[in-house]
Amino acid sequence: MSKPPKRHVTLTDIAAAAGVAPMTVSRVLNGSGYVSAETREKVLAALRKMNYRPNGLARALKRQRTETVGLVLGDIANPFAAELSRGVREVLAARGYNLFICVSEQSAKEDLAAFDSLLDHRVDGLIVATRASKLGNDRLAEIVEAGTPVVAIGRDFRHPQADLVTADHLRGGYEAAQHLISLGHRRIGFIGVSLTSGLWLRRFQGYLEALREHGLPVEEELVAGGGASAEQPGYATEEMGYEGMRQLLALREPPTAVFARNDFAAFGAMNAIKRAGLRIPQDIAIVGYDDVPLASHTSPPLTTVRQPTREQGRLAAELLLRRIESREPVAREERIFACELVVRESTVGK
Repeated sequence: MSKPPKRHVTLTDIAAAAGVAPMTVSRVLNGSGYVSAETREKVLAALRKMNYRPNGLARALKRQRTETVGLVLGDIANPFAAELSRGVREVLAARGYNLFICVSEQSAKEDLAAFDSLLDHRVDGLIVATRASKLGNDRLAEIVEAGTPVVAIGRDFRHPQADLVTADHLRGGYEAAQHLISLGHRRIGFIGVSLTSGLWLRRFQGYLEALREHGLPVEEELVAGGGASAEQPGYATEEMGYEGMRQLLALREPPTAVFARNDFAAFGAMNAIKRAGLRIPQDIAIVGYDDVPLASHTSPPLTTVRQPTREQGRLAAELLLRRIESREPVAREERIFACELVVRESTVGK
């Protein structure tokens, strides 16, 4: 015969165990009103003994705030995502907020599911760090206009009541391609998007701008490793980099240099180059993006574009809390961080 479920411990139960009034227990829990040190200790002892857990939802409804924030990421396995979420959490934890994370890596529909799931958990605000799509941006606009604060990180979502934190990816992409051109490369591939779906990606736009500035043709066959859909919100993966590099190596005239959408894609591309019996950078030079910790420990160490990832997470959290806690309308903020080209041996050798 199964045991009946345990009844939740109430304030009345605690009060009876401590020999005080329920109002006294409430004052101890809420830190309001006068309670003598001796009585407070009796109440705390009863709380510990009876393993009392306050009803968080009830308190949240009373305060109209849950002190939770939702973060939507494109790929939790990518060190970029881990560093970003670490920056967000540092700020939230210091202010007494908890962080819920949802992952959306396959489609814009997953973005919508992540947004709605977090809203169902009554988060006080959303930080969204996935790739933009019309479907996702339309839903975010609805969320903002319904009163939930939103901050985007690196996502092309511009709304008069939502903040944006990003890095200067256009400049970062331009400098990556410019670096390869300055080394004498004229046939430069890009891995991680397709020519049609890549037009939304600022670092890809920077690559195209550098080619045009130097009179180099934009060749569709040199852009590899990305799907044709513009609806995928995630990051480029090692597999994308590996398959994209294999596609480029199969060309009648392979590129002499490659710019990968991120460091993970670059790692995959480096693996494909080595498996083909080629040398980096003597046969093919390669540049990544993000400067994740592993980038300086690859063989050879990876030239990459560094963006201030944790700083973006911290600032996004600060801007969101400003919106959550303000009783007055808040002016929109858009902050752009500078990127830095970090030159290592995958482009210049020893």
